[in-house]
Amino acid sequence: MDKIGKYEIVRELGTGATSTVYLAIDPFNKQQVAVKLFDLGILRDTNRAKVYRKLLMTEASLAGKLSHPHIAKILDAVMEGEVNYVVMEYVEGSTLEQYAEVDKLLPVSTVAEIAYKCCKALEYAQHQGVIHRDIKPANILLQGETDIKISDFGAAALQSDQSTQVSGVGSPAYMSPEQVKEHRLTHQTDIYSLGVVMYKLLTGKLPFDATNNHSMIYHITNIEPPPPSTFRPEIGPELDAIVRRAMEKDTAKRHQTWDEFANDLVGFSSSVVPTQNEILDTEKFDTLRSLGFFKNFSDVELWEVLRISQWRKVPESEYILRDGESGRSFFILAQGTVRVTKQGRLLSLLHRGDCFGEMAHLIERDFKRSSDVIAKNDVILIEINPDVLMHATIGCRLQFGDAFLRMLVKRLSVANTRVSHLLADHNQTGDE
Repeated sequence: MDKIGKYEIVRELGTGATSTVYLAIDPFNKQQVAVKLFDLGILRDTNRAKVYRKLLMTEASLAGKLSHPHIAKILDAVMEGEVNYVVMEYVEGSTLEQYAEVDKLLPVSTVAEIAYKCCKALEYAQHQGVIHRDIKPANILLQGETDIKISDFGAAALQSDQSTQVSGVGSPAYMSPEQVKEHRLTHQTDIYSLGVVMYKLLTGKLPFDATNNHSMIYHITNIEPPPPSTFRPEIGPELDAIVRRAMEKDTAKRHQTWDEFANDLVGFSSSVVPTQNEILDTEKFDTLRSLGFFKNFSDVELWEVLRISQWRKVPESEYILRDGESGRSFFILAQGTVRVTKQGRLLSLLHRGDCFGEMAHLIERDFKRSSDVIAKNDVILIEINPDVLMHATIGCRLQFGDAFLRMLVKRLSVANTRVSHLLADHNQTGDE
């Protein structure tokens, strides 16, 4: 087979019970894609075939609807008689399955960061009216050390179309109590499943030791699992508590929102940064969300900012910019205070969330810095290269333009107030 529809087959990537995934080329843009070709003919049970086709239609209906850096995009779908396939973004890497084995476990901090990114991706999906319902290591793709993409939304429940909800879908070991009981599901079922994923990635073991599905269902609904630290003491009580809360059988005791889950992970990650100079993506994203400069950016745009920016720590008294030097990058203060000086005279102090160096970007030509910028205390800088920003999405670039405009208006207002005070003082002196 050379083609599936318009897509030119490169090689087979993998095969399952009802589908085969191929690496292919989209002839129109020459980009690599993954094509999942389904063969429902092998399902002799007519009812089972109907269920699977319903799941395929669900996944196909999401084509172009979920656009998030940590969700594998569904680009195209064809459901016509015997020809059934879904075209997805090709993600070079592997699933988390191989890292859920005792001899291949990831560092604890890495698991927390992966879980955080899953939280933000699934929160986005929830806001689009989508509950995944089949969160497990095999459906989370890993690129590099911590970059993930959630895939396989075939089992998803779409809140706008209750007819897509098919009971009995998902992987039993990762199902929530309400899912195995076939109760009405909310995003909290995905929270529970992500808790189980964390448990497996942290320990290499499932929380419940069951020999069959019936035993598994009994354990899920009635038995409390041992804390992850039982099998890996380095995990500690804080992460034990996060996993336990995510896996609470009573939804009232479970994390109520993805934001609650994510915030718990941020608190944990902040306390276990591996090295003094490393800033985890978990901390970066949480910082961006808290800064006034980025207040109008969507979560998707914030992930893009994180991807195009450079973060670094600068110790007290170190020069960041020097008067007269060339440069085009601009900076946002993520933490700390800097002094802006000219020939040794203090012009201003800039604090957390303030931006500097932006004139080099705004005038769009070679630019020499007009002042010194020096760290008043230990600071964390977010550096943006305009040449990299130029290749960001239109939405992200527009948000930067809006942020610059708000910042310049604020500075103009402060300058006008200062001039008014100076004039008032001058007039008062003249009257005297």
